[in-house]
Amino acid sequence: MDSKQELQVQQKREVEKREEITVPSRVFLPTTDIYETQDALNVVMDMPGVQKSNIDVAIEDGVLRVNGRIDFGKYEELQPIYTEYNIGHYSRSFRLSSKIDQTKISAELKDGVLSLVLPKVEEAKPRAISVA
Repeated sequence: MDSKQELQVQQKREVEKREEITVPSRVFLPTTDIYETQDALNVVMDMPGVQKSNIDVAIEDGVLRVNGRIDFGKYEELQPIYTEYNIGHYSRSFRLSSKIDQTKISAELKDGVLSLVLPKVEEAKPRAISVA
């Protein structure tokens, strides 16, 4: 593999805080991929260590907000010898276009990966027009 084409490890980025928090903890941006199909936008977020019960997905004023909280109790007794990144909560938000059907958004968490399906409204889906 050419050295210019080698994959680079992405650094875990902390959320730039816009509001004050009442609980002292770090909050990170989950690494996210978004891809489009004919019927929907698919959002895939890496949220390792987050349990299904600790994820909040909400829409308010056209903004999709995703928050994942880590249970720090699992880590209290551990004395790490080596770590590659810090642990912390996750937070990300996206402004939705009018082409997304906000009433049909679905979410699934599996193996630390949150998958969201944002279906398009019928008017935004591609369609063939017959010529008379």
